[in-house]
Amino acid sequence: MTDHTLATRKSLVPNKPRRPFFLRRGPMEMLAVALIALGFLMLFQPFALVLYTYSFITLLAGTLMFTIVSKFPE
Repeated sequence: MTDHTLATRKSLVPNKPRRPFFLRRGPMEMLAVALIALGFLMLFQPFALVLYTYSFITLLAGTLMFTIVSKFPE
């Protein structure tokens, strides 16, 4: 397709309202990956037992969040 055809097609699609931040796939996937990374950091740090204690819960929450958010529309 040419750029002109794509521009014409885009103009025929009505403007949809933007989804709130917590319903967008991209930002929420990044947040879930950050939670998973935080869980790993908490798991492998040698300083605080409290961080080690909650590392599994953090990893699990990030993994579940990523699984759910990956089903959101683009």
